[in-house]
Amino acid sequence: MSVPQRGVSLPPAFLVPGSSSFAEFLAAHDPSLLPSGRDLPAGATIDAVHGTTIVALTYDGGVVMAGDRRATMGNIIAQRDIEKVFPADESSCVGIAGTAGLAVEMVKLFQVELEHYEKIEGAQLSLDGKANRLAALIRGNLGMAMQGLAVVPLFAGYDPETGTGRIFSYDVTGGRYEEHRHHGVGSGSMFSRGSIKKLWREGLTADEAVTVAIEALYDAADDDSATGGPDLARGILPVVAVVDVDGYRRMPEDELGPIAREVVARRQVRPDGPVAPVETPGSPA
Repeated sequence: MSVPQRGVSLPPAFLVPGSSSFAEFLAAHDPSLLPSGRDLPAGATIDAVHGTTIVALTYDGGVVMAGDRRATMGNIIAQRDIEKVFPADESSCVGIAGTAGLAVEMVKLFQVELEHYEKIEGAQLSLDGKANRLAALIRGNLGMAMQGLAVVPLFAGYDPETGTGRIFSYDVTGGRYEEHRHHGVGSGSMFSRGSIKKLWREGLTADEAVTVAIEALYDAADDDSATGGPDLARGILPVVAVVDVDGYRRMPEDELGPIAREVVARRQVRPDGPVAPVETPGSPA
């Protein structure tokens, strides 16, 4: 899609009221600008950079999402400090796993999609509506996913209607699934989910939820070579986002650093991490 030069009138498509979906506008006007609007040669294989583990968990009044910083390309560490967690809008966030380049493009398009809807309609989409819009973008990438370039994000946000944090996962076909309490995606998700399952409990505070998320990423890195834990030697910490009634906030490193260092220090004493209490029959709940 060509950009009009100064003094040149905008094409009619830009001046006619239409859909509140920016992705639908691109699909009609110039589909080559969509992340999925590229054709690969038949039989081509691409050794693309992949993002790995993202976790999310609810706490009392909000949701925390955290992502490790490692990106891989085959058996090679392609980048040690990639960003995998982004704000979707003022009250939600999205984490990426899968083909990193396409995933970042999809996140940017999703951000514009939500902003475009708000400008056209004069109101924000509901959290369910946002989750549905992301599902549509993933569905549009199915052709690339079938060629090995899959994007599988994790979406979370604060729902003002319920006063709680909510989490949504997806498959490569755009299937949308609401997850309860906690979830993880990416190559280390099997290990991170097991970690969170044992540590999550009702009534967590935001700081406690952040600690659980970092413990989960540490456990994922312990068993999955594609996931990187807190790298204190290089000063590389996970990206952690907190979303509550006050909106999206990326936790700054001066707050996150002490929590990460404490988690790593405890692992020097107990390498396998904290142990959930065992309740015997007849013990108080």
